Amino acid sequence: QVQLVESGGGLVQPGGSLSLSCTASGIIFSIYTMGWYRQAPGKERELVARITSGGTTNYGDSVKGRFTISRDNAKNTVYLQMNSLKPEDTAVYYCNAHMTVRTDYWGQGTQVTVSS
Repeated sequence: QVQLVESGGGLVQPGGSLSLSCTASGIIFSIYTMGWYRQAPGKERELVARITSGGTTNYGDSVKGRFTISRDNAKNTVYLQMNSLKPEDTAVYYCNAHMTVRTDYWGQGTQVTVSS
């Protein structure tokens, strides 16, 4: 059974930092593209950042230069370091593991709230 477990969400002030983690089980983690997506109330889910099995990264335009995605294959974990957070970063953040259309998995999500 595939499980993706996110942690690290919470409340942070504008300009602050937060780090998310997602630990996977039930998959060969190292061969999957891992990603972070987010969904704010009333909006569609959008890509935040993605990292391939080979370490290539890409980011959503709104987070470039502020967020960093990384992975530790030995720990089956993908990370998202979020700096210079803005109120518009408030959303539920979801971890994704993707290899094909039929091997695409999601975590339960973790809430990130940026507010003073």
